[in-house]
Amino acid sequence: MANYSDIQQTLGDKAEYFLGHTAKVSKDRLHAPGPDWVDRIFAQSDRNIRVLRSLQAILGHGRLGNTGYLSILPVDQGIEHTAGASFAKNPDYFDPENIIKLAIEGGCNAVATTLGVLGMCARKYAHKIPFLLKFNHNELLRYPNIHDQIMFGSMKQAYEMGCVAVGATIYFGSAESRKQIVEVSRAFEMAHELGMATVLWCYLRNSDFKTAKMDYHVAADLTGQGNHLGATIQADIVKQKLPENNGGFKDLNFGKESEAMYTELCSDHPIDLTRYQVVNDYMGRIGLINSGGPSGENDLQQAIETAVINKRAGGMGLISGRKAFQKPLKEGVELLNAIQDVYLCNDVTLA
Repeated sequence: MANYSDIQQTLGDKAEYFLGHTAKVSKDRLHAPGPDWVDRIFAQSDRNIRVLRSLQAILGHGRLGNTGYLSILPVDQGIEHTAGASFAKNPDYFDPENIIKLAIEGGCNAVATTLGVLGMCARKYAHKIPFLLKFNHNELLRYPNIHDQIMFGSMKQAYEMGCVAVGATIYFGSAESRKQIVEVSRAFEMAHELGMATVLWCYLRNSDFKTAKMDYHVAADLTGQGNHLGATIQADIVKQKLPENNGGFKDLNFGKESEAMYTELCSDHPIDLTRYQVVNDYMGRIGLINSGGPSGENDLQQAIETAVINKRAGGMGLISGRKAFQKPLKEGVELLNAIQDVYLCNDVTLA
């Protein structure tokens, strides 16, 4: 298990920048992750007893079990990015069982993947690691491609195969977003009735969000509002890309904004940008998990940086896929464990 000095060494000359920062929004205002998160946050909500049990099953599993933090392996890229493009680097993952094995060997809290993958392995593994069914996808074969999500599975199918949670994506800002909001909201209502927790990928998609100056798909103000909409339709946990900039509402000249959003509640530091996402998740009552991003040359350092930013901002973990499954099993496990070690290190604290 990595200690604080290992994390500092991995961060290199950025160590003080990430580990010494004090956030704009005080940590005292947050509902921070912790071992009592389900009792403290959801026991007073309208979630039924079975949902509480499902949330606790996820939080109690894997290397981060009972810490309040999450490490989830997501593999829906076979649909979202095409199977060939996603698995060519490691063809073992065309076989669904190897996806489940990676999540187990990697000490993850849960595995999030498609109806086909989970269904193929459910009887063997559903009692060994919490299953999260990602039930809608952008199937990518429609030409020309559009920013839409369609249902690939039902809440009954998720329940019958033993899933403890379901997940969905909404492309906020897209032409199809209002339809997706209604579809996912209804699905989440049924999932909760059946006792399953809900996770929402709160992504942004609109060609006008990307300008010559900046790609505001990863702006703190726009992604923060996406998170707030996700919390509104009762996502228990939201997944969001790590923010890289801010000022989308101002520069794109739409929606509404207050100058205090950019001065009193935020700065250009990555931890402040991410804390603004947490603030929009009902001050942390709805857990924030950030995505690990695509695989590249410096995966370990990037994964450690992302984990430090998320944890210090008040998030509850990472959902990292391509950085893990596009490698041999041993290397994928090592990367997942390195991410988890950040959350297990008590010296990496809330900013």
